[in-house]
Amino acid sequence: MSLPKFAAPRSFHAELKRRISLHFETTGKPTTGSTGLLSKAALLLTGFVVLYVHLVFFTPPAALALLEAVLLGGVIAAIGFNVMHDGAHGSFSQHKWLNHFAAFTLNVLGGSSFMWNMKHNVVHHAYTNIDGVDDDIDVQPWMRLSRTQKRYRLHRFQHLYFWFLYCMLYLSWIFVMDYQKYFRRKIGSVALKPMALSDHLVFWGFKVLNLALYVALPIYTLGFLPWLVGFLTITCVAGFVLSLVFQLAHTVEHTAFPMPDEASRKMDDEWAIHQIKTTANFATNSRVISWLVGGLNFQVEHHLFPKISHVHYPAINQIIKQVCQEFDVAYNEFPRMRSAVLSHVLFLRQMGRA
Repeated sequence: MSLPKFAAPRSFHAELKRRISLHFETTGKPTTGSTGLLSKAALLLTGFVVLYVHLVFFTPPAALALLEAVLLGGVIAAIGFNVMHDGAHGSFSQHKWLNHFAAFTLNVLGGSSFMWNMKHNVVHHAYTNIDGVDDDIDVQPWMRLSRTQKRYRLHRFQHLYFWFLYCMLYLSWIFVMDYQKYFRRKIGSVALKPMALSDHLVFWGFKVLNLALYVALPIYTLGFLPWLVGFLTITCVAGFVLSLVFQLAHTVEHTAFPMPDEASRKMDDEWAIHQIKTTANFATNSRVISWLVGGLNFQVEHHLFPKISHVHYPAINQIIKQVCQEFDVAYNEFPRMRSAVLSHVLFLRQMGRA
């Protein structure tokens, strides 16, 4: 299947880029992360190491250990949002080596930076919410996230059981999905780019290291049952938080799931308008949420300008809204996170019964 082709860009995208460029020229700020982002990254990475070492080598009491496991799961998600994500897009720092280091944290946490780059940067950002291409909306047969996907009887209840599947995301990511992509040589329907020898070595080297760090060593120091409870707690918390934040960006009411013409594979909209139609913001006035999720509540800004660090999204938010208003392009945004969560649940219910 050939990839979809977007309509030729028009004045809308050009005007967006002109005004955003003017903003950075006027302020004199780089488009990459600030010293505040470096400080946040240092805090999160230090927190990860401290929690891991204390849990594995100091054997805290059960209640404290469970609390630390929950916190560690949250820290893992926060590193993904704030450090790895910007690094993978090359927006974490002006220094290339720092971007590589930030993106590489995913390998330490159990994933694969190579697979993430293909799945997220190459496929998802280019073909957002296009069924059959965007791997992020392919949770079949367990969930139905587009009207073009086949509906099964169990989908009638997906708005009730989704939380369990979201908890399983991190486990399935590091133990199943990375390997599926590696051996199938595909991300959904998109062929995986050729892997160099170094890519293969990094993939397998860190998969073995992760088994040693997160499975073998904790079992040796703590015993099987304490490890199992702690490991499941950590991965379930991380998986649920990661899943929910990314799902609130695209699978809610009012976001679109357009499909290309079957014969020509052409899309109706240009790429920039497609991104706005398929994406939604939430809780953009909450500094706490913005800090915790690495600005991914400003998902529209991120999809339009992925190489700009999330620390600048609040500043360019109003600029993009103004351009959308002038060009009569609908802008999806939920004022609070709870309203976005409710919309996601209602969306799942609609997809399960449509």
